[in-house]
Amino acid sequence: MEQSAWSEISAVVAAAPYPVEVLPADPDRAGACLTALGITTRSWLGAVVANSGGLVIDRGWLRVLGGGHEGLPDVAAEMDPKAGRLVVAFDVMGGQFAWLPAQSGARPTVHYFGPEDLAWQDLELGYGDWLEAMLAGAVTQFYEALRWPGWEAEVASVALDQGISALPPPWTREAKNLSAVSRKPIRLAELVSVHQDAARQLGFL
Repeated sequence: MEQSAWSEISAVVAAAPYPVEVLPADPDRAGACLTALGITTRSWLGAVVANSGGLVIDRGWLRVLGGGHEGLPDVAAEMDPKAGRLVVAFDVMGGQFAWLPAQSGARPTVHYFGPEDLAWQDLELGYGDWLEAMLAGAVTQFYEALRWPGWEAEVASVALDQGISALPPPWTREAKNLSAVSRKPIRLAELVSVHQDAARQLGFL
């Protein structure tokens, strides 16, 4: 029988310094996702896909994709073979984490596309190391500049398929203080698209 990495992940989830919700898995959907990705549950990504619909971290600020759940796509649905990119998580502000090679032939690492700078940043971590860091407390420091007083209740009230849109947007000088901007929930897919379109128009992509 194949040795799954889920027990390791479960231990890190249990020790997390903020709430982590493990969404229930749909075995049929998870199995199809594993087949599409060509991975096994020995890997952290495979174990997350097989054993969860996704992981909702820190009141919903970060949504790690798994085998799929109502409001969250499965990992295979976010595969972009042309770009060599596999999106593995979204955040409530419309940022994306993607697993892709830093250069041709290199071992894939997790990259982050953030709404504050509209550029892909190589975090220089494999998927397992990245997820362990995010579960172990790294979310707090990583998003320090994108949070505002009272964000906890606001983020917790947003549905999984929604994000928080800020006007002026986070990449502008006027939005450096997010407590002073207008914020509202919109569909997450729309929010991600807005950031991508802005990056293309500004010549960042």
